[in-house]
Amino acid sequence: MSIFFPTDADLHFPDSDGKPMADNTEQFRWIVLIKENLEILFADDPNVFVAGDLLWYPVKSRLISPVAPDIMVVFGRPKGRRGSYKQWQEDNIAPQVVYEILSPSNNVEEMERKLEFYQTYGVEEYYQYDPDRYELKGWQRQEEQLLPIAHIDGWTSPRLGIRFVVGNHELEIYRPDERRFLSSVELSQRAEQERQRAEQERQRAEQAEQQLQDMQALLQQYRDRFGELDR
Repeated sequence: MSIFFPTDADLHFPDSDGKPMADNTEQFRWIVLIKENLEILFADDPNVFVAGDLLWYPVKSRLISPVAPDIMVVFGRPKGRRGSYKQWQEDNIAPQVVYEILSPSNNVEEMERKLEFYQTYGVEEYYQYDPDRYELKGWQRQEEQLLPIAHIDGWTSPRLGIRFVVGNHELEIYRPDERRFLSSVELSQRAEQERQRAEQERQRAEQAEQQLQDMQALLQQYRDRFGELDR
Protein backbone atom coordinates (compact mmCIF):
# COMPACT_ATOMS: atom_id res chain seq x y z
CA MET A 1 0.00 0.00 0.00
CA SER A 2 1.51 3.30 -1.12
CA ILE A 3 1.20 6.44 0.96
CA PHE A 4 0.86 9.83 -0.71
CA PHE A 5 2.93 12.61 0.83
CA PRO A 6 1.81 16.01 -0.46
CA THR A 7 4.51 18.19 -1.97
CA ASP A 8 5.06 21.84 -1.15
CA ALA A 9 3.15 22.73 -4.32
CA ASP A 10 0.18 20.61 -3.21
CA LEU A 11 0.14 22.24 0.20
CA HIS A 12 0.68 25.80 -0.96
CA PHE A 13 -1.33 25.86 -4.16
CA PRO A 14 -4.06 23.20 -4.13
CA ASP A 15 -6.20 22.67 -7.20
CA SER A 16 -9.48 22.78 -5.29
CA ASP A 17 -11.04 25.16 -2.81
CA GLY A 18 -13.61 22.59 -1.71
CA LYS A 19 -16.52 24.70 -2.94
CA PRO A 20 -19.16 23.47 -5.39
CA MET A 21 -19.13 24.76 -8.96
CA ALA A 22 -22.72 25.98 -8.66
CA ASP A 23 -25.41 26.33 -6.01
CA ASN A 24 -28.40 25.59 -8.23
CA THR A 25 -29.41 24.40 -11.68
CA GLU A 26 -29.86 27.90 -13.14
CA GLN A 27 -26.41 29.05 -12.15
CA PHE A 28 -24.91 25.83 -13.49
CA ARG A 29 -26.86 26.17 -16.75
CA TRP A 30 -25.47 29.64 -17.40
CA ILE A 31 -21.91 28.68 -16.51
CA VAL A 32 -22.01 25.77 -18.96
CA LEU A 33 -23.81 27.78 -21.65
CA ILE A 34 -21.27 30.60 -21.70
CA LYS A 35 -18.19 28.44 -21.20
CA GLU A 36 -19.09 25.89 -23.90
CA ASN A 37 -20.10 28.52 -26.45
CA LEU A 38 -16.83 30.37 -25.89
CA GLU A 39 -15.01 27.08 -26.41
CA ILE A 40 -16.84 26.67 -29.71
CA LEU A 41 -16.18 30.28 -30.72
CA PHE A 42 -12.41 29.91 -30.24
CA ALA A 43 -12.12 26.23 -31.17
CA ASP A 44 -9.81 26.98 -34.12
CA ASP A 45 -7.43 29.18 -32.15
CA PRO A 46 -4.92 27.02 -30.24
CA ASN A 47 -3.84 29.95 -28.10
CA VAL A 48 -7.12 30.85 -26.45
CA PHE A 49 -7.68 29.01 -23.17
CA VAL A 50 -11.23 28.86 -21.78
CA ALA A 51 -12.06 27.33 -18.40
CA GLY A 52 -14.89 27.11 -15.93
CA ASP A 53 -14.56 27.16 -12.12
CA LEU A 54 -10.76 26.94 -12.25
CA LEU A 55 -8.68 28.34 -9.37
CA TRP A 56 -6.54 31.26 -10.49
CA TYR A 57 -3.34 31.97 -8.55
CA PRO A 58 -2.10 35.35 -9.77
CA VAL A 59 1.18 35.33 -7.84
CA LYS A 60 3.37 32.69 -6.22
CA SER A 61 2.50 33.60 -2.67
CA ARG A 62 0.52 31.89 0.08
CA LEU A 63 -0.54 35.30 1.32
CA ILE A 64 -2.80 35.84 -1.71
CA SER A 65 -5.88 33.62 -1.78
CA PRO A 66 -6.87 32.41 -5.24
CA VAL A 67 -10.21 33.06 -6.93
CA ALA A 68 -12.15 30.68 -9.17
CA PRO A 69 -14.06 32.69 -11.78
CA ASP A 70 -17.13 30.90 -13.09
CA ILE A 71 -15.64 31.38 -16.57
CA MET A 72 -12.26 32.71 -17.60
CA VAL A 73 -10.80 33.42 -21.03
CA VAL A 74 -7.04 33.75 -21.54
CA PHE A 75 -5.62 34.94 -24.84
CA GLY A 76 -2.04 33.91 -25.51
CA ARG A 77 -2.10 30.60 -23.62
CA PRO A 78 -2.52 27.18 -25.21
CA LYS A 79 -5.53 24.98 -24.70
CA GLY A 80 -5.02 21.96 -22.49
CA ARG A 81 -5.63 20.32 -19.13
CA ARG A 82 -4.87 22.21 -15.95
CA GLY A 83 -5.61 21.57 -12.29
CA SER A 84 -5.48 25.30 -11.62
CA TYR A 85 -4.23 28.42 -13.36
CA LYS A 86 -0.89 29.34 -11.80
CA GLN A 87 -0.03 32.56 -13.54
CA TRP A 88 3.74 32.29 -13.05
CA GLN A 89 3.61 29.06 -15.07
CA GLU A 90 1.61 30.75 -17.85
CA ASP A 91 4.10 33.40 -19.05
CA ASN A 92 2.57 35.61 -16.36
CA ILE A 93 -0.49 36.20 -18.55
CA ALA A 94 -3.61 37.03 -16.55
CA PRO A 95 -7.09 36.06 -17.74
CA GLN A 96 -8.32 38.97 -19.84
CA VAL A 97 -12.04 38.20 -19.49
CA VAL A 98 -13.92 36.68 -16.54
CA TYR A 99 -17.57 35.96 -15.79
CA GLU A 100 -19.42 35.45 -12.55
CA ILE A 101 -22.91 33.95 -12.49
CA LEU A 102 -24.63 34.92 -9.26
CA SER A 103 -26.57 32.65 -6.93
CA PRO A 104 -28.55 33.45 -3.75
CA SER A 105 -25.50 32.57 -1.64
CA ASN A 106 -23.42 35.40 -3.10
CA ASN A 107 -23.35 38.57 -1.04
CA VAL A 108 -22.29 42.13 -1.73
CA GLU A 109 -19.05 41.89 0.26
CA GLU A 110 -17.95 38.76 -1.61
CA MET A 111 -18.59 40.29 -5.02
CA GLU A 112 -16.81 43.50 -4.03
CA ARG A 113 -13.76 41.43 -3.04
CA LYS A 114 -13.83 39.66 -6.39
CA LEU A 115 -14.09 42.95 -8.28
CA GLU A 116 -11.09 44.26 -6.34
CA PHE A 117 -9.17 41.04 -7.09
CA TYR A 118 -9.89 41.27 -10.81
CA GLN A 119 -8.97 44.94 -10.85
CA THR A 120 -5.71 44.32 -8.99
CA TYR A 121 -4.53 41.44 -11.13
CA GLY A 122 -5.14 42.73 -14.62
CA VAL A 123 -8.55 41.53 -15.86
CA GLU A 124 -9.62 43.63 -18.86
CA GLU A 125 -13.32 42.77 -18.93
CA TYR A 126 -15.50 41.49 -16.09
CA TYR A 127 -19.13 40.44 -16.55
CA GLN A 128 -21.56 39.55 -13.79
CA TYR A 129 -24.98 38.04 -14.47
CA ASP A 130 -27.80 37.42 -12.00
CA PRO A 131 -30.19 34.94 -13.68
CA ASP A 132 -32.81 35.35 -10.96
CA ARG A 133 -33.07 39.10 -11.52
CA TYR A 134 -32.16 39.02 -15.23
CA GLU A 135 -29.50 41.60 -14.40
CA LEU A 136 -26.23 41.94 -16.30
CA LYS A 137 -23.38 44.18 -15.17
CA GLY A 138 -20.04 44.75 -16.80
CA TRP A 139 -16.71 46.44 -16.12
CA GLN A 140 -13.97 47.38 -18.56
CA ARG A 141 -10.39 48.30 -17.73
CA GLN A 142 -9.45 51.92 -18.15
CA GLU A 143 -5.75 52.20 -17.30
CA GLU A 144 -5.48 50.84 -13.73
CA GLN A 145 -9.19 50.54 -12.95
CA LEU A 146 -12.15 48.40 -13.90
CA LEU A 147 -14.89 50.92 -14.54
CA PRO A 148 -18.61 50.09 -14.92
CA ILE A 149 -19.97 49.80 -18.44
CA ALA A 150 -22.75 52.38 -18.50
CA HIS A 151 -24.85 50.88 -21.32
CA ILE A 152 -24.55 47.11 -21.16
CA ASP A 153 -27.61 46.29 -23.30
CA GLY A 154 -26.27 45.86 -26.82
CA TRP A 155 -22.67 46.01 -25.60
CA THR A 156 -20.04 44.21 -27.69
CA SER A 157 -17.03 42.77 -25.88
CA PRO A 158 -13.84 44.28 -27.33
CA ARG A 159 -11.87 41.11 -26.59
CA LEU A 160 -14.43 38.45 -27.50
CA GLY A 161 -16.46 40.19 -30.17
CA ILE A 162 -19.70 38.85 -28.65
CA ARG A 163 -22.77 41.03 -28.08
CA PHE A 164 -25.04 41.08 -25.02
CA VAL A 165 -28.77 41.71 -25.28
CA VAL A 166 -30.83 42.07 -22.13
CA GLY A 167 -34.47 41.56 -22.99
CA ASN A 168 -37.38 39.15 -22.87
CA HIS A 169 -36.52 38.45 -19.22
CA GLU A 170 -33.32 36.61 -20.13
CA LEU A 171 -29.84 37.43 -21.29
CA GLU A 172 -29.04 36.65 -24.91
CA ILE A 173 -25.49 36.51 -26.24
CA TYR A 174 -24.60 36.70 -29.91
CA ARG A 175 -21.43 35.66 -31.68
CA PRO A 176 -19.67 38.02 -34.12
CA ASP A 177 -21.56 36.27 -36.96
CA GLU A 178 -24.84 37.07 -35.13
CA ARG A 179 -25.54 33.45 -34.20
CA ARG A 180 -26.99 33.22 -30.72
CA PHE A 181 -25.31 31.26 -27.92
CA LEU A 182 -27.21 27.97 -27.70
CA SER A 183 -27.48 25.26 -25.08
CA SER A 184 -26.17 21.77 -25.80
CA VAL A 185 -29.75 20.59 -26.39
CA GLU A 186 -30.40 23.44 -28.84
CA LEU A 187 -27.11 22.74 -30.60
CA SER A 188 -28.03 19.07 -30.90
CA GLN A 189 -31.47 19.93 -32.24
CA ARG A 190 -30.00 22.34 -34.76
CA ALA A 191 -27.44 19.77 -35.88
CA GLU A 192 -30.27 17.24 -36.37
CA GLN A 193 -32.26 19.81 -38.37
CA GLU A 194 -29.23 20.44 -40.56
CA ARG A 195 -28.76 16.70 -41.03
CA GLN A 196 -32.38 16.28 -42.05
CA ARG A 197 -32.15 19.26 -44.40
CA ALA A 198 -29.01 17.82 -46.00
CA GLU A 199 -30.74 14.44 -46.37
CA GLN A 200 -33.75 16.09 -48.02
CA GLU A 201 -31.46 17.96 -50.40
CA ARG A 202 -29.68 14.71 -51.23
CA GLN A 203 -32.97 12.98 -51.94
CA ARG A 204 -34.16 15.87 -54.13
CA ALA A 205 -30.88 15.78 -56.04
CA GLU A 206 -31.26 12.02 -56.57
CA GLN A 207 -34.84 12.48 -57.75
CA ALA A 208 -33.79 15.22 -60.16
CA GLU A 209 -31.00 13.02 -61.49
CA GLN A 210 -33.42 10.13 -61.95
CA GLN A 211 -35.92 12.38 -63.78
CA LEU A 212 -33.14 13.60 -66.07
CA GLN A 213 -32.13 10.02 -66.84
CA ASP A 214 -35.76 9.07 -67.53
CA MET A 215 -36.15 12.03 -69.91
CA GLN A 216 -32.93 11.13 -71.71
CA ALA A 217 -34.09 7.51 -72.06
CA LEU A 218 -37.48 8.65 -73.39
CA LEU A 219 -35.80 10.99 -75.87
CA GLN A 220 -33.60 8.16 -77.04
CA GLN A 221 -36.69 5.99 -77.57
CA TYR A 222 -38.28 8.69 -79.76
CA ARG A 223 -35.06 9.03 -81.76
CA ASP A 224 -34.87 5.29 -82.28
CA ARG A 225 -38.53 5.14 -83.36
CA PHE A 226 -38.40 8.02 -85.80
CA GLY A 227 -35.11 6.73 -87.13
CA GLU A 228 -36.79 3.42 -88.06
CA LEU A 229 -39.69 5.25 -89.87
CA ASP A 230 -37.24 7.31 -91.91
CA ARG A 231 -35.64 4.14 -93.18
